Amino acid sequence: MNDDTRHLLFTRLRTANPAPTTELIYHTPFELLISVILSAQATDKSVNQATPALFAVANTPAALLALGEEGLKNYIRTIGLFNSKARHIIKTCAALIAEHGGEVPRERQALEALPGVGRKTANVILNTAFGEPTIAVDTHIFRVANRTGLAPGKTPLAVELQLLQQVPAEFQKDAHHWLILHGRYICIARRPRCLQCPIADLCEFTEKTQL
Repeated sequence: MNDDTRHLLFTRLRTANPAPTTELIYHTPFELLISVILSAQATDKSVNQATPALFAVANTPAALLALGEEGLKNYIRTIGLFNSKARHIIKTCAALIAEHGGEVPRERQALEALPGVGRKTANVILNTAFGEPTIAVDTHIFRVANRTGLAPGKTPLAVELQLLQQVPAEFQKDAHHWLILHGRYICIARRPRCLQCPIADLCEFTEKTQL
């Protein structure tokens, strides 16, 4: 895919959705951090069903730490891997208080040092909470980048680095959200909805569906 095609691709995605954002429901960087940790190998919908009740009683590191691991589990049992996630979240809250004054750090290295936070989660926080032009490559973005020819790569990191190099600067801040939403609702895994796709004619996928 050449530069002109990439620019046109993102122009169309922007026209269709001028102000994209995460589907996770949050009000503060801390709430977003907890929601993203909970969303690993789970759906945003399942997280959004659990977090309102949780955040109503504990939406700061200190409050969540006071709730404790067992108390936290009572709110997140409907989310996959809730045992390990509760453990990581409590440890993360302790680290935020001890090392960052209870605030979510804006630096990648500091974010990735938190329990349960890897590169993908750090990228989501940097982009969504702080407006940094990062791209968190999940399964949806990995699929879209490879399928369309936008930024082929054999690993999520390879795709991320390709995207950071290939996405025009004016689109980098919102590219993460456009690509994940495109993969979630249009360029789905089994039967991509090619007839509904605004970038189908730009896409290099050779097995486009007719339904």
